[in-house]
Amino acid sequence: MTNHWVDIKNADLVLIMGGNAAEAHPCGFKWVIEAKHHNKARLIVVDPRFTRSAAMSDYYAPIRAGSDIAFLGGVINYLLSNDKIQHEYVRHYTNAPFIVGEGYKFDDGIFSGYDETKRAYSNASWAYEMDEKGFAKVDMTMQHPRCVLQVMKQHYARYTPEMVSQITGTPKDKFVEVCRQIAETSAPGKVMTVMYALGWTQHSQGSQIIRTGALMQLLLGNIGLPGGGMNALRGHSNIQGLTDLGLLSTSLTGYMSLAKDSEQDLPTYYKSRATQPLRPNQMSFWQNYPKFFVSQQKAWWGKAATKDNDWAFHYLPKWDKGYDVLQAFELMHQGKVNGYICQGFNPVGSFPNKQKIVESLSKLKFLAIIDPLNTETAEFWKNFGEHNDVKSEDIQTVVFRFPSTCFAEEDGSLTNSGRWLQWHWKGAEPPGEAKGDAEIIAEIFLRMRAMYQKDGGAYPDPIVNLTWPYKIQNSPSAEELAMEFNGKALSDVTDPKDPTKVLAKAGEQLSGFGLLRDDGSTSSGCWIYAGAWTQAGNQMARRDNSDPWGIGQTLNWAWAWPANRRVLYNAASCDPTGKPWNARRRLISWSGDKWGGSDVPDIRPDANPNDEDAVRPFIMTGEGVARLFAPSGMVDGPLPEHYEPFESPLDNNPLHPTNPKAKNNPAGRVFKGDFAQFGKPDKFPYVATSYRLTEHFHYWTKNVRTSAIIQPQQFVEIGEELAKEKGIANGDQVKVSSNRGFIKAVAVVTKRVASLDVGGKRVHTVGLPNHWGFVGVAKPGYLVNTLTPFVGDANTQTPEFKSFTVNIEKA
Repeated sequence: MTNHWVDIKNADLVLIMGGNAAEAHPCGFKWVIEAKHHNKARLIVVDPRFTRSAAMSDYYAPIRAGSDIAFLGGVINYLLSNDKIQHEYVRHYTNAPFIVGEGYKFDDGIFSGYDETKRAYSNASWAYEMDEKGFAKVDMTMQHPRCVLQVMKQHYARYTPEMVSQITGTPKDKFVEVCRQIAETSAPGKVMTVMYALGWTQHSQGSQIIRTGALMQLLLGNIGLPGGGMNALRGHSNIQGLTDLGLLSTSLTGYMSLAKDSEQDLPTYYKSRATQPLRPNQMSFWQNYPKFFVSQQKAWWGKAATKDNDWAFHYLPKWDKGYDVLQAFELMHQGKVNGYICQGFNPVGSFPNKQKIVESLSKLKFLAIIDPLNTETAEFWKNFGEHNDVKSEDIQTVVFRFPSTCFAEEDGSLTNSGRWLQWHWKGAEPPGEAKGDAEIIAEIFLRMRAMYQKDGGAYPDPIVNLTWPYKIQNSPSAEELAMEFNGKALSDVTDPKDPTKVLAKAGEQLSGFGLLRDDGSTSSGCWIYAGAWTQAGNQMARRDNSDPWGIGQTLNWAWAWPANRRVLYNAASCDPTGKPWNARRRLISWSGDKWGGSDVPDIRPDANPNDEDAVRPFIMTGEGVARLFAPSGMVDGPLPEHYEPFESPLDNNPLHPTNPKAKNNPAGRVFKGDFAQFGKPDKFPYVATSYRLTEHFHYWTKNVRTSAIIQPQQFVEIGEELAKEKGIANGDQVKVSSNRGFIKAVAVVTKRVASLDVGGKRVHTVGLPNHWGFVGVAKPGYLVNTLTPFVGDANTQTPEFKSFTVNIEKA
């Protein structure tokens, strides 16, 4: 979330697309209702199904799953062609005036720099045109034919209402009405918020779907404002914390990244990360990358990380192709992985193509499960008939189960969707022999370290030199870990402008990331969490909900990263002179000598907006402005483009009907052997999409009898037209098949799932709630990911769960 849950009440318009907040986030949805009641806000829902969110909406538009970029690209075209953009915001706060180099091309669905043999792009031709001083050229009139705004106009001119309707199935009149309502928020005093979730993320172009939404919001001037932003509705209570702490395969903490194979020394590693300004006087905060990195290394390896060994840079692995879950299970399927530790998740129920997942686990020598509950992964080797048809006697994998604690059985912090770190206290002792996750991991580590200390190895240094400063070696406390993430001064930290002024004494907890240094004098396990546990104590445990400004800015409730800032890019809530676009909802403003207001300013406090080369609000980019056109950072194109899901009911991409290379995302993540697993529309003509229900929570509540009673039996949803065509009545048992397997469930025939006219072809949707499986107290069911394809987003490798093709028939 750029903003936060409470801030949604400040919106004039709420767009829910790629999510279903009323169903999947029922507590947070309260703030949408607050916006409607107290701010007269309107709610628009765009979804393949008429959801519980849609039931509360002022306007609903159906859409074919997997066609969101076409819809949003059409909105962008509407805004540009009807001059419904926030001109001063776009001119000063985005890269719309920046001139793109002559080498950039886009031809029949393919961007310049594409290598078909590698299914990958080189982004060299996407760069800006540079001047003699090494700065990007700009045209503040935004009329240059190669400035970003004009490049965008040309790119999205193809996304006419007629083309959008042909691709998405959204009736033209409904699409145009959504555009009209959205366009109203281009006025400086109006603001729209966008709420999305896995309905945008879990696609082979999920990152670009989200980017398209961000482009729309930037054109409207809605990023950084109260009631605005791009608001990702995170799932598990700590899924935000997972990405913050670098638990993705190529990540380090605080959204730093591992070095690639080609980056074998520290200067090379820094070069592409410590971003230098692309225009005068800008302060890209990534210039501080060495401070964040060195402080992390000191937290991890302590005295073993020194200037002489490049702060233990060589202790970190280098990556070639990434080792995300798709890659891990691909290697496992090839027999190249011996063991797998599975902590707190359920791959058999969560990863695509269940058959491939089970086959992969069957090739391991050992599988270690760390989980408070029994899961399908822990029992993948058991035969449950049609629900899990395996030959147990042929599976030699040894499975170890370590019972861990539930969140209510331990102290610690949870990071919510709005980036708030909220401390919680243990509510009960864990049952039986269950231990906390930290204790289990500690026991494994200490045994591994002892083996390396005794027997050595090819490169034992990263293991034996890892710092382990906890009072109880085999049981690090939540408090110790939280203080370690925050960071401390290893020696006195002084003011660079006045070395006699001590900002933090040796041994003290740091007050924020501004104190981090790259000389080894500070440690911080996660730079964006610096400030969460200071010398003054645990800021995450604060519970003062006072709101002196009256707009939901409760700065003394818990703590938000970074720097307790509640709305990111909040300096963009003001015009170029520092005055709020909307004085009634003021986040911050320029007083003449400093920035201040109801939030922590997301800009240097003394950055005068009236200077000739003023610092601009988007300080995490080298441009100082937001990127409508991305010269780097996205691996599948500088502008979002509609591509069909890898399984589509259409034979081609309507935008590029004669170019088969541009049907699907040319850089989408697919392994060679999985291409053959994709279904064809003649055998699998219906679009399927998975989703969640309010009554169940992932796989947890299959173990809760009351939840199992509320939603007792697995079902699938289909529309009345499809049901009539297939002779299926409400309550019939049906079989849903893909090219990878089948599931059986009860059919719910409903008006909620409409059939759509997609370019003259009638397209039906099959809705698949994904909470059932063959483990738990609930009635046994089939795992929906039996049906899903093994393909991922080009940037994040997130599997494409939200749009694939199936057939359906009476069982």
